[in-house]
Amino acid sequence: MNKIHEECVVLDHGTGGLLSGQLVSDVIVGTLGDVYVGLMEDSFVAKLDTVGFLAMTTDSFVITPQIFGNGDIGKVAVCGTVNDLAVSGATPKFLTLALVLEEGLPIRTLRQIIASVRDAALEANVKIVAGDTKVVKCGEVDKIFINTAGVGFVPDRYTHLRPRSIRDGDDIIVSSSLGNHSIHILSMREGLGFEQRVLSDCAPLNHMLDSLLARHAAAIRCMRDVTRGGLGTVLNELATEQSLLITLDEERLPIQIETRMASEMLGVNPIYLANEGCVCLFADPAYSADIVAELKKHTYGRQAAVVGRTRKATDGKVLMIDRDGDSTIVEHLQGMELPRLC
Repeated sequence: MNKIHEECVVLDHGTGGLLSGQLVSDVIVGTLGDVYVGLMEDSFVAKLDTVGFLAMTTDSFVITPQIFGNGDIGKVAVCGTVNDLAVSGATPKFLTLALVLEEGLPIRTLRQIIASVRDAALEANVKIVAGDTKVVKCGEVDKIFINTAGVGFVPDRYTHLRPRSIRDGDDIIVSSSLGNHSIHILSMREGLGFEQRVLSDCAPLNHMLDSLLARHAAAIRCMRDVTRGGLGTVLNELATEQSLLITLDEERLPIQIETRMASEMLGVNPIYLANEGCVCLFADPAYSADIVAELKKHTYGRQAAVVGRTRKATDGKVLMIDRDGDSTIVEHLQGMELPRLC
């Protein structure tokens, strides 16, 4: 039989038999290396010595293309789950990794994606503790789908980081440029030629947020990971939930010029574009400058900026204020503006 790295995924890889074992032990566990601490059992059991609250999250990833200019679906899966934990104030610790593979997927492609899972897990300092692999017939999925679940621990001093903590007059801060992930993926997909200048922002943000919270936790009310639906969706959800009038300063939004150009070509609004390495924070305005300065110290926070402010209101609403002082409503996104980006 040929070596497994010279083959494609076949249906027999999903039967639970010899080939299944080879795929898991050689390609997946073998590539993950030390970041995988599972014992090839159905679940992982650990003694918990950390004092605090448990945080859990789960997400599924269905990107096209699966491999892009500066990342792939494996990197996005780890970063997305890590960031969902980190914005709740948690220190991410453990991830699970479940794969749905299409018959015919080249093993070399699977190895590359799993290597990205490993590298992102190493950067985030998390361990893969359990997983599952299924193989389906050609055409039943698009090459590879990934599901991850994450577990982390929240110290008592960070449990206030919730939407209900947002106050009247809080500043709104974003940590990085908006829309780059969407434009990078779409440029590759449609051949627009922007992908060399506009890179995906996919990154694990937990270390940056750890440093920030260590210094300014008391001044931060709430944090949200800005992913599908973009900043516009995050702010509309919070405005509705917490009865807020949110005003955004259009001139302050950190949007790369090439991202604006590509968005205009496509007829889309960057405020709704997906990100994979951007966080939105609500903070005491007396400390906003310090928070932005702290974020800018980190590679993933160099474009941090105060972009808006909250007001308590009867009905939730998000307004965009342009350079002339005119306002327009940022509507809640209806439908799917751009498909399969994260």
